[in-house]
Amino acid sequence: MIVEVASVAQAVAALSACWAIISGINAWKREFIGKRRIELAELALAQFYELEEILKYVRNPFSGNNEGKTRKRETGETEDQARLLDQAYVVIERIQAKETQLNAFRALKFRFMATFGRDTSTIFDDTSAVFHSVVIAAHALGTYYWQRQGRVPMTADEQKQHLTDMQRHQASFWDTGQDDDELRKRVNVIQERLEAVVRPSFEEASQLYKLALQPFWKG
Repeated sequence: MIVEVASVAQAVAALSACWAIISGINAWKREFIGKRRIELAELALAQFYELEEILKYVRNPFSGNNEGKTRKRETGETEDQARLLDQAYVVIERIQAKETQLNAFRALKFRFMATFGRDTSTIFDDTSAVFHSVVIAAHALGTYYWQRQGRVPMTADEQKQHLTDMQRHQASFWDTGQDDDELRKRVNVIQERLEAVVRPSFEEASQLYKLALQPFWKG
């Protein structure tokens, strides 16, 4: 009888040891995966916030005398045409100067999708689209709208349509600094989506940390 009890005790001890090992491995896996998720979330947030500041810099309506001068001039450009084209090229120069940061955020796309889901790809696509809107506006204004403004005869209706379209592109080209700025609103929506995706990772980590501090020994 004593031998049987000892055998049972040994078996229980062995099972307990195995359970402790398995539990430890699972806890380590959860901690490792959770840590990687948090690190990726922090990186994506930090890079997005940086792009938000870069967008403000790119769209700043004030420019230096030397900005826009790296544009290659075409044969036959007049000084007036060149001035307007250079003015539009300012934002292109600024975006090119920040290409490293833009590419770094784009490079996170597939890692982020693998961790947080395929549908999160729109966060990165929509962010790129915001910057693309600025580039499109720069080309449209420099090559067409500013060149025609006050220089090409138009009917009243044509002039009205021209001004409407030009102002729409200028709204993307320049940062108004107002809350109703269209690109700012688009960026805010993307930011809210990104923060909503990563928030559970931080909340889960916080809950685990609090749980780890619980004084179980009192029980």
